[in-house]
Amino acid sequence: MERQIYGQDHEAFRETVRAFLAKEVTPHYEEWERAGAVSRDAWLAAGRQGLLGLAVPEEFGGGGEPDFRYSAVMGEEFAKAGVSGLALGLHNDIVGPYLTSLATDEQKRRWLPGFCSGETISAIAMTEPGAGSDLQGIRTSATDAGDHFVLNGAKTFISNGILADLVVVVAKTTPEGGAKGLSLLVVERGMEGFERGRNLDKIGQKAQDTAELFFKDVRVPKENLLGELNGGFLYLVQNLPQERLTIAAAAVTAAEHLLEITKTYVLERQAFGRPLAKLQHIRFEIAEMATECAVTRTFVDRCIAEHAEGKLDHVHASMAKWWSTELQKRVTDRCLQLHGGYGYMTEYPVARAFTDGRIQTIYGGTTEIMKEIIGRSLLAG
Repeated sequence: MERQIYGQDHEAFRETVRAFLAKEVTPHYEEWERAGAVSRDAWLAAGRQGLLGLAVPEEFGGGGEPDFRYSAVMGEEFAKAGVSGLALGLHNDIVGPYLTSLATDEQKRRWLPGFCSGETISAIAMTEPGAGSDLQGIRTSATDAGDHFVLNGAKTFISNGILADLVVVVAKTTPEGGAKGLSLLVVERGMEGFERGRNLDKIGQKAQDTAELFFKDVRVPKENLLGELNGGFLYLVQNLPQERLTIAAAAVTAAEHLLEITKTYVLERQAFGRPLAKLQHIRFEIAEMATECAVTRTFVDRCIAEHAEGKLDHVHASMAKWWSTELQKRVTDRCLQLHGGYGYMTEYPVARAFTDGRIQTIYGGTTEIMKEIIGRSLLAG
């Protein structure tokens, strides 16, 4: 089916992203996987190409384009290329909205130019060793000390954790924390007491630096409070739909792309004297996956269009996130099976997709949490 959500400008931008990936990312990706992190040069190249801060106002060096569909295009092309290590989506679509919507004019002048040039790499620190999807379980605390906060605690599984120069930290600013006692503090590289643990050894996404972060009596100036004191929980709830839609869009694209690779494989691979595609079971497998991808794509595209108009709610974002990521997991497993032993070899894209994509049903809110959000909304009252 022909997709209806993109215009000529979006498709022209798609070509720009593809050219960037071919020149600045794909040739270096295996090296980055061995290193456990991408080169900072790639971030600077993305900044020069205008791929950072798409929604940031032009006066701060951004693209001045609030249309989320441009971000969706970029996420699709990164998913097709299988290059999750360069986390531009995290930077632009997850951290970016906090800075553009909550930062004061002074904070914007201080942080956004580097954010858009690639000189300042960003991260957001929510997850803790004892608190994942449950934001109300956060224990990291920030105590008011006059002209600054004293920040103590630990975060884990933080994407961009090693490279990040600017980290939006979710912390308790009341003893109780929870829905009425969380705040967002911006911690910057070099602040005394801010330490990074090891670059975590994951089963996939090897080029994506993911770290533990530690805060020991870190003096965070009051000027680094993002938004209102104790308003953090509401800000997180407001921004999570975009994060979840970003993950969903990448998930369905990854599934579609892997299906195309597998179609080519079964047409070429011989078994019992004929192509695998001549076997009815193989055709049925492909037919099922193609149908599931087509139906999911229709729903996700509708969500992208709704979000571009400011209409997407958290329930439908949660639906898109859990369904698309579970689809990606299911399709990837079936495509690996159809590749046989070759699917288990790391030089085949399906093998990397199998390990890289497994996290999709976990971060951004687990499948179980998504179902809880949906069910609670449908059965409220």
